[in-house]
Amino acid sequence: MSQIKLRKSRADKIKATVGILFLLIISHSVFSQEYQTDKAQPGDGIYTILKRNGLNPSQYMNDFIELNKAHLGKDNTLITGKTYRLPLSGPVAEKTIDPNTDKAPLPASAPDKGAKKTISVPLFGEANKEVTVKDQELNGAVFYLKSGHGGPDPGAMGSLNGHTLCEDEYAYDVTIRLAKVLMEHGADVQMIVQDPDDGIRNEKYLAPDKDEVCFPNLKIPRNQLSRLRQRTDAINDLYAKNKGKFQRLVVIHVDSRAHGQNIDVFFYHDPESKAGQKLANTLQQTFRQKYDRFQPNRGYQGSVSPRNLYVLKYSYPTSVFIELGNINHYRDQQRLIIPDNRQALANWLAEGLIKDYKNCK
Repeated sequence: MSQIKLRKSRADKIKATVGILFLLIISHSVFSQEYQTDKAQPGDGIYTILKRNGLNPSQYMNDFIELNKAHLGKDNTLITGKTYRLPLSGPVAEKTIDPNTDKAPLPASAPDKGAKKTISVPLFGEANKEVTVKDQELNGAVFYLKSGHGGPDPGAMGSLNGHTLCEDEYAYDVTIRLAKVLMEHGADVQMIVQDPDDGIRNEKYLAPDKDEVCFPNLKIPRNQLSRLRQRTDAINDLYAKNKGKFQRLVVIHVDSRAHGQNIDVFFYHDPESKAGQKLANTLQQTFRQKYDRFQPNRGYQGSVSPRNLYVLKYSYPTSVFIELGNINHYRDQQRLIIPDNRQALANWLAEGLIKDYKNCK
């Protein structure tokens, strides 16, 4: 009887041991599959590696550091060639729209397409402040529009017929026109650089001033890096407040090149952002279609290319950087100084942004 009990005891112990080993194997397998990894490339920082893998740096920075603290260098720098764990992104319902994803959430409820409303936007100027929302094509979309330079920095400067043409004034007028068009289609729009008294202007020669401010109402510093940081911080703060929404950043500039160099509107995107590249391509294709229709024998040479620009690299929303033309070339100047041309630029950009939004839905 005692021998039977002994054999049974041994069998139970073996079963228990096998069970423990099985659980360890299973738990190890689950654990090993729990985290995705990425190897640090030369020049990578935590921000870059998170953005490359579709993770919002503002949301996952601390998690990444906690996961990899034993393998980080001084001041939490990455070691080139070392493989790092990526934070879990959590349940789908809790995810935000990331700078590198192409998916946008559908509106919570279908808008009433027949309904129209009028909203007042004093920033657009007295003659344009009443905005009629024509439809809800961009319902649920948030756009941050940033024109280049401003405040103490006029940007690139050209001259025509005795008038000085300043980049910040013409980029701003196209940008604020774009803001109005996007709002007419139901979008939530925020101007990052604002001029309190210019509004939408219909003059050919836009008088320069230095009273532009950065959202919400910050004096623009003279130092270039300080300006870029100020604007990027404003964009990223708004991005966090609009968590879960479809968000895009559009940056508008005017280039400065030799007087004899005629250029078309062209586009830059962050090298690490597939969504940014897709957005830039959509805008370029829209412009090509417009030129083919309205100037069929002219041709269009506007390009799309990656570029490591500060505002593209450090802003969280999917972004595109646009150059409207060469402020020193006569034909490009006509694109800028004629009000109807500035409106056409805004309309075509809006059309491309609508296509991008619909593609992502």
